[in-house]
Amino acid sequence: MRKRDLLTPIGITLGFIMVMFGIVANAGVGGAVSFIDIASIFIVIGGLIAALLVNFNFAELKLSFKVIREAFKRSDANLVQLIQLFVKLSERARREGLLALEVEIEEVDDPFIKKGVLLAVDGIEPEVINEIMSAEINAMEERHYRGRSLVEKAGEYAPAWGMIGTLIGLVLMLESLTDPETLGPKMAVALLTTLYGTLLANLVFIPMAGKLANRTDKEIFSKQVIIEGVIGVQSGQNPKLLEEKLSAFLSEKDKIQAAKEKEKNEEEQMKETANEA
Repeated sequence: MRKRDLLTPIGITLGFIMVMFGIVANAGVGGAVSFIDIASIFIVIGGLIAALLVNFNFAELKLSFKVIREAFKRSDANLVQLIQLFVKLSERARREGLLALEVEIEEVDDPFIKKGVLLAVDGIEPEVINEIMSAEINAMEERHYRGRSLVEKAGEYAPAWGMIGTLIGLVLMLESLTDPETLGPKMAVALLTTLYGTLLANLVFIPMAGKLANRTDKEIFSKQVIIEGVIGVQSGQNPKLLEEKLSAFLSEKDKIQAAKEKEKNEEEQMKETANEA
């Protein structure tokens, strides 16, 4: 399940606030107005859009909005719960057989888990299951990379268009060398495009691409746990051994959490048994 990731908008907003605070603290509110130039904004934004139109096709550009939205969402993937799910599936498979997992898997929302378990139920060899599911991971990674590449390219192009705007401003400034009073204001305007481009790249596009890359890495890691779990269930591994094997993917913090949840579940089962007695 995807939920809204507040850290992305908070980080971007905080960055802009800090920049504005630095400007206002040194130049005052009136001086902050001099950092706004419509022509510079048009050069950076317009040039950036034009470069992206040249670099990508229409289908890829349509996906850009979806990709950017993903940077404002977070995944609630929980490895501890994932391991507990496969321990539960393993227990039922050993008790009732692999065919019983078809009913159990209907309650699972993750299509990747469903696909893996159904392949196991169908009697597909573990090596083949590994190949099929690994191929799907590779395809997902490639899709994510293509979507993320647009944001990465935007991070590359934004400072370049800022520099182009600065060069335009410098040319115009040099044409008015005979009027020394205009040199300062025109130099300031020339530098604003570099500020805009650098700010967009280092506060918006590059951090956003980094977040998307980190999310892809976490998703791949989670899917690798799923593959190991599916193969372990199919091979009839002892649930406790499977739990130990999958726990190798957990961090120390997650292992502590898993131990607490396991202890809690055991206490609840003991209480239920006592009540039934």
